[in-house]
Formats: sequence, C-alpha cells, structure tokens
Amino acid sequence: MSIRPFRDFVCDMTDLADRNLGEPELLAQAQPLLAQLLTNDEWLPDAYAEPSPERYQQYLLHCDVKQRFSIVSFVWGPGQATPIHDHTVWGLIGVLRGSERAQRYVQAEGEMHKTGEMEILETGAIDAVSPTVGDIHEVKNGLLHRPSVSIHVYGANIGAVSRHTFKEDGSAKTFISGYTADTVPNLW
Repeated sequence: MSIRPFRDFVCDMTDLADRNLGEPELLAQAQPLLAQLLTNDEWLPDAYAEPSPERYQQYLLHCDVKQRFSIVSFVWGPGQATPIHDHTVWGLIGVLRGSERAQRYVQAEGEMHKTGEMEILETGAIDAVSPTVGDIHEVKNGLLHRPSVSIHVYGANIGAVSRHTFKEDGSAKTFISGYTADTVPNLW
C-alpha cells in the first residue's frame, strides 16, 4: 500500500487553496482531482475504513493548516444513514467503495421538502454541496450487507464547523460533528 496518491491529492488541493479561487471555479478544478483519487482505493489505510455497528464513522484524513479545507473518510455500515443536515461550506463527496443514496432537501415555509429524486452514487461518483448549489441532504449506505466508504472534501475544518440537523417539520438542532478518531494518516 502506498499513500502517495493521497499525498499528491493533498498537495494539489493546497495549490488550489493557495490560488484563492471562487467557489464555482474551485469546485470545477477540485472535482477531477478527487475523481483521480477515487480510481484506486489502496491508498486508504484500513484504520480509516473501519465501520462501527452503532453509527457511521467520520475519520479525519487531513486538515489544511489554515483550515481552508479538510478531507474526511466516511464509513457507512449496512443500513446506516445521516439525519437531514447542512454543511454551511462547499463540499465534494466521492464514493471510494460501495454505494450511497442521497436525498436533497430545501427548507420552505418552515418545513423540509425533498427536491428531486434520490440519487444513487456508485463507486467513483462525485456530488457537490454548498449553500450556493444546495446544502441540505440526507445520506445512506446504498448497500444492505456491507460497508461503503466515501471521501469528502470540505471548504473548512468540517469537524469544527457549527452546522444543523433538521427534522421533517423544519425544526433544527445545531451540532459540531468532530471526528471519530484523534489520529490522521502519516502522509510522508
């Protein structure tokens, strides 16, 4: 196993962050970088792909020293799902292993409303979220009998960002997610 593809991705994302691009341009340029990372899953250490029977796991893989972006592996056990939630920053979500089902929502007239059909994201698929392109969704493991793993890139240290979960009636609860583990992979 070589972590080099991930190290190269971190360097490329740092170069993008250094260019101070606007969100649309940054998302457009980061998407092919993430697509390349998703072509091979051998770079991800086993410890950062470990499911839990209780709930999905959110492992920090890297956080830019200026917190301009973070990279996280999400590990979904069979049947696991997020609540309806927002991000408040841009994000790219790429499926590394398995499948995810994502349903977008909007808040209107005080209630949550589904927008569009449920999306099925298979290995290699990438989705974008942000307050400007649609920020509220619910995500589920698309597989019934085995884990799925996705790589998320966010425009902040997502584990420290104040965000919201929502009930169908539109009521919101503020949360800060943190991370599952207190270690990160050694890039070098």
